[in-house]
Amino acid sequence: MIALIQRVNNASVVVNGNTVASINTGLLVLLGIKNEDTDEDAKYLANKVVNMRIFNDNEGKMNLSLLDIKGECLVVSQFTLHADERKGRRPSFIKAAPPDKAENLYNIFVNEISQYGINAEKGIFGATMEI
Repeated sequence: MIALIQRVNNASVVVNGNTVASINTGLLVLLGIKNEDTDEDAKYLANKVVNMRIFNDNEGKMNLSLLDIKGECLVVSQFTLHADERKGRRPSFIKAAPPDKAENLYNIFVNEISQYGINAEKGIFGATMEI
């Protein structure tokens, strides 16, 4: 499982011209799920994301977590994070989890973040989204 994390002042997901999710200060997480990932992997990574100290404190040092700043989290599924581009010109996605398994683990990840009291928003799984 890969979480590509970006600190944001605000972020939103638009599908077919409609905003389906938005957050203020917090994290945008692009989540890639591979075939061998488990429920425990999703819970472990969610814990890492909410507790990672990547926000500035009063002295400008990255010393605060998403929990510390009471930030929000927008999670977007991104199977392309598990692309293998080593051969040829077309990436292989064979390591990415199949959609049914990936969606289940995606939901577990988002729900786990919510368990920490974080407002966790999400895109629409499998949709073409504008971030």
